[in-house]
Amino acid sequence: ARTTAARVPAPTNAEAAPAAATLPPCEQDLVDACGTVLDRRMSFQSFVVGKSNALAFAAAERIAAAPAGATPYNPLYIHAGVGLGKTHLIQAIAQDARQHGKRVAYFTADRFMYGFVAALKSQTALAFKEKLRGIDLLIVDDVQFIQGRSIQQEFGHTINALIDAGKQIVVAADRLPGDLETMEERIRSRLAGGLAVEIGELDEGLRVKILGSRLEALQAAHSTFQVNPDVVAYVARAVATNGRDLDGAANRILAHATLTGATVTMETAEAAIRDLVRTREPRRVKIEEIQKLVATRYNVSRADILSERRTAAVVKPRQIAMYLAKALTPRSLPEIGRRFGGRDHTTVLHAVRKIEKAIGEDRLLHDEVDLLKRMLQE
Repeated sequence: ARTTAARVPAPTNAEAAPAAATLPPCEQDLVDACGTVLDRRMSFQSFVVGKSNALAFAAAERIAAAPAGATPYNPLYIHAGVGLGKTHLIQAIAQDARQHGKRVAYFTADRFMYGFVAALKSQTALAFKEKLRGIDLLIVDDVQFIQGRSIQQEFGHTINALIDAGKQIVVAADRLPGDLETMEERIRSRLAGGLAVEIGELDEGLRVKILGSRLEALQAAHSTFQVNPDVVAYVARAVATNGRDLDGAANRILAHATLTGATVTMETAEAAIRDLVRTREPRRVKIEEIQKLVATRYNVSRADILSERRTAAVVKPRQIAMYLAKALTPRSLPEIGRRFGGRDHTTVLHAVRKIEKAIGEDRLLHDEVDLLKRMLQE
């Protein structure tokens, strides 16, 4: 399965580049044409694809696989907020393109600026420019940080020369080309002339897939570490920011479990990720919402819950729904009874007490009811 739109923070390219010479021969394929060490973890295979990033992923795969000299979309401009996977995707392009025999140069904005300034100081600027113009694919991350008139001019000359020579450019930023206010107009226009594609916010389904992949990797390294699907679903719903926070959630849950020796439950997961969850007012829960959710969860209909049926398959979800109505809404027992098919308040009270007793004795039921609570309150 493909996995992530988010990543574990890796060393910056400025830190990683000196290590290139010390890499073993089997790792030399991670070094690009300008000495930058790429992060093997950031591959197409480890990228989780969902609705919000499918277009960017498809464009990235096509560019990486295109023969040298072919430029399907030039430049490809990927923009996204923090932690949504743009760096992962452009690193994947770099690695896959190298495997297809192309000469690739991958820069962060600060690494590009450092390289140009260092070349000027050492009087090797011409060699630096010639090296850049001799590649097949130039990738620049966080282009919004490129500053300085002379550096911007050199960047502009470089992309113009490469595009005119039929070489591919891939750029990533946190905003659209037209919003790069500190960038020269000519460069903004050039960057906007290709395919600009956005990686959107992670929807809940994609967050579940990303978190699941992170936890699977951790479980492979820690055989006693287990997280059930309901906990994964809760954490993915609670941590609704970005992929980096999902990485943080997975690592916190692992640390909590290994340091305390405790089984991962809803409570332990909630405690582990508390600092990642934004404080917000709990939403107002409606009785109809409770009835619908409980019915779906237990594979019965809302009409069954409101009916006079007394089979075990219906009575249990009905009592759970009554318990949740009492716990999560300000409605009185008589009002809850009326909303459950015109039942007497004593029936509701009996259901509430029965479920309270049951969740105190049955851990699985406790976790199940707790999950329903969280789902209704999110």
